[in-house]
Amino acid sequence: MPKQRYEISDADWELVADLFNTPRRTGRPRADDRLMLNGVFWVLCSSATWRDMPERYGPWSTVYQRFRDWRNQGTFNKMLKRMHVKLNAQGLIDLDTWCIDSKAVKATRASSGAGKKFQTVIGRRSPGQVP
Repeated sequence: MPKQRYEISDADWELVADLFNTPRRTGRPRADDRLMLNGVFWVLCSSATWRDMPERYGPWSTVYQRFRDWRNQGTFNKMLKRMHVKLNAQGLIDLDTWCIDSKAVKATRASSGAGKKFQTVIGRRSPGQVP
C-alpha cells in the first residue's frame, strides 16, 4: 500500500519502533502501534477532531487513548530526540536559526507600548487602577 499523507516512513519507523512496540503476554491482541501513530499524525497535522479521523487507522477512541498513553510516558519526547539526532547528523538542522512564534510566548500589554498602570494580572486590576 502506498504511503498516505502524514504517515511515518519505513526508515523513520525503524528508528523509533522500539519506543512504541510493547510486548503483551495476555489479553486481547494490541492494535498495530505504527497504524495508531499514523492516526495520531493525521489528526495533529490535519487539525481535525479525533472523531473525524479516517477509519483506516482504527477506532478514534483507541488512537486517542494510545496518544494519551504515549504523551504521558514521554514517548514523543524520546522519538523527537532520536529524530533530531538523525537530522542533525545528516546536516539538515541549522542550529544557528531560531524562531519564536507569538503563540508560544505571551506578550504583556506593556510590550506593545502600554504603561504598567494599565496591565492586568490574571484578569485582576491592580489596587487603585482605573478601569
